[in-house]
Amino acid sequence: MTTGRPSPRNFSTLPPDSVLNALESIGFRSDGRLLALNSYENRVYQIGMEEGSPLVAKFYRPGRWTDAAILEEHAFVEELAEREIPVVPALVLDGITLHSFEGFRFAVFPKHGGRAPELEDRNTLEWMGRFLGRIHAIGALKPFHERPTLDIASFGEQPRDYLLTHAFIPADLDAAYRGVVDQALDGVRHCFARAGDVRALRLHGDCHVGNVLWTDDGPHFVDFDDSRMGPAVQDLWMLLSGERADRARQLTEVLAGYEDFCDFDERELHLVEALRTLRLIHYAAWLAQRWDDPAFQQAFPWFNTQRYWQDRILELREQIALMDEPPLWHA
Repeated sequence: MTTGRPSPRNFSTLPPDSVLNALESIGFRSDGRLLALNSYENRVYQIGMEEGSPLVAKFYRPGRWTDAAILEEHAFVEELAEREIPVVPALVLDGITLHSFEGFRFAVFPKHGGRAPELEDRNTLEWMGRFLGRIHAIGALKPFHERPTLDIASFGEQPRDYLLTHAFIPADLDAAYRGVVDQALDGVRHCFARAGDVRALRLHGDCHVGNVLWTDDGPHFVDFDDSRMGPAVQDLWMLLSGERADRARQLTEVLAGYEDFCDFDERELHLVEALRTLRLIHYAAWLAQRWDDPAFQQAFPWFNTQRYWQDRILELREQIALMDEPPLWHA
């Protein structure tokens, strides 16, 4: 990996010229066209080339991942691509996938188009399930060593502590939030206890509809930036929506494809609402930890208002009730 200046604090020192110069530093000459794509954690750009198709450059948020963790993600995606699973791996240039320019680490990807999948369609859900089953079959072959595990501490307790110790909760809501978040985490622990010792494997980690590009050839899974170890159901539950009966039907259709390639441990269904609860707590802390980034203040103006925290308290109370209900089972 090439050497740059010490890592900057945020993206304010990454102007468009630096993005184009970074690509030129590894041999790609841009025609000057630069389109910022929808990403807040990192900075991602579609860049026109003087020769050939546009490329996508991803500049990693400083300080979030170690080089080793990023490279482990790249290796996992490449492993999936080698098994003809539809993912988009980073380009290998002179034997490496991770580069540096002016203190920013970045990777380059081929552009891949597509639309959002139609998750109300049965065939689409089965198709998604088949490819997730294939991803998990490969993910189960060996563990990550550099990337973390999705657990209660990192996704629940630590985010809670960050919000409370950095005084993000309004004073008049502090006691209510403390009480409800602790009760919610107790519910999460009970769900994990009911599920028992489920297997952790390498996951996509953030498998929502925005990270799937659909074409006539089916789905392409993109953005493995949150890839980590965890239970298989983490990559399934975000595909489910609607009333309980709707989600049960959708789960049946996803698993119909999934289990063609990978066994699913139904004990993990005890974790669905627990994982949703952890995601809600983690998301609020994620916004708080990025709040000095001007892009976040522009994109999420409703964050850290009185109404925002009132809604989070209500949301966690609803999750506490849902975690006490029987788990969602498929037909």
